[in-house]
Amino acid sequence: MEAYNLSRYLFTSESVTEGHPDKICDQISDAILDAHLSQDPTSRVAAEVVVNTGLVLVTGEISSKAKVDYVKLVRQKIAEIGYTDANNGFSANSCSILVALDEQSPDIAQGVNKAQEYEQGDSEDDWSAIGAGDQGIMFGYACKETPELMPLPISLAHRLARQLAKVRKIGKLSYLRPDGKTQVTVVYENGRPVGIDTILISTQHSEATTLGEIYQGLLLEVVEPVFADLDIQIDNSTRFLVNPTGKFVIGGPQGDSGLTGRKIIVDTYGGYSRHGGGAFSGKDPTKVDRSASYACRYVAKNIVAAGLADKCEVQLSYAIGMSKPVSILIDTFGTGKLPEEDLLNLVNQNFDLRPAGLIHTFNMQGLPQERNGRFYQDVAAYGHFGRMDLDLPWERLDKVPQLQQAITVQMSA
Repeated sequence: MEAYNLSRYLFTSESVTEGHPDKICDQISDAILDAHLSQDPTSRVAAEVVVNTGLVLVTGEISSKAKVDYVKLVRQKIAEIGYTDANNGFSANSCSILVALDEQSPDIAQGVNKAQEYEQGDSEDDWSAIGAGDQGIMFGYACKETPELMPLPISLAHRLARQLAKVRKIGKLSYLRPDGKTQVTVVYENGRPVGIDTILISTQHSEATTLGEIYQGLLLEVVEPVFADLDIQIDNSTRFLVNPTGKFVIGGPQGDSGLTGRKIIVDTYGGYSRHGGGAFSGKDPTKVDRSASYACRYVAKNIVAAGLADKCEVQLSYAIGMSKPVSILIDTFGTGKLPEEDLLNLVNQNFDLRPAGLIHTFNMQGLPQERNGRFYQDVAAYGHFGRMDLDLPWERLDKVPQLQQAITVQMSA
């Protein structure tokens, strides 16, 4: 964002509903993860799912003591999303389900089970800590544009997608079907959101419904409720686009194949912040693609909430089998109240960024069991960050007092 240096510009983010083909796959993958961690918290899971017309393929690598009925689990999840009528092209009861799973590679497991590095001064605890499940880079972001400290465009896109699913499920707009996408273009002036340029909703619907009926229904039951309690409002200059092709009857896996991990920008910050490229769903917490991305958000959000910056991006990098991050970068885009070197020191003093530390801090292996067998599947749609409807440990602001106290001490020294 800073690279453009424009006084006025537009920025757009999109979201998708839980019935989108890629999101079906993400939710099934995370339902599989929940099922394994509920029975065996040390399970190693990398579950991938593919859907197409009438077909679900479950593949990947899993090492676990858990006993899971994959076919039953998949059908239950598809029905929960809303695909229960074969006449709509895809149904929980009629689709074929293929399961092709292997165990985790022992070459990977040996590095994850016990970190491979040892440096002078490390304690026994450091030596016995688990290593990262892969190399990679991860980013996290926070800013003051919304109460949940998320960029406004992705926050609005998610709100619209969730409301679209809600009115479908409660039957308020009976012609809606599970597949749908939302997109919001926000007007910025001098780096601050000041208006809404365009709202776009594409939603699957029944054959008999007219475009005009859908337009009016979405405006009254989806758009207006979402904006009712917001400071920023739509006005006469805001464009509202609905199903621009004119028709969206064929949708879901019948209209397009789906794949786990293909909506990584929807899952994070809507393109507003950088992304390391790794997907989240279907991966147990030893995979730093997931756990370290959550940690980056946790660090960035606490820094912004503590008043140390108006916006903050955190990058972490890891090497497979090693417990400590290879690098940590803090970028406040010129909004920091302290030099970024000082912020980095605060992060090193107050956050344990080893994989074992992240798993412990967020209780990532125990949450599915603690929450009646489901946790990760509930963040697999509508974003992994800024979810005020869920109690997500990486969204907590428990580090704010420590950061503020450290600043006080530093300034008085």
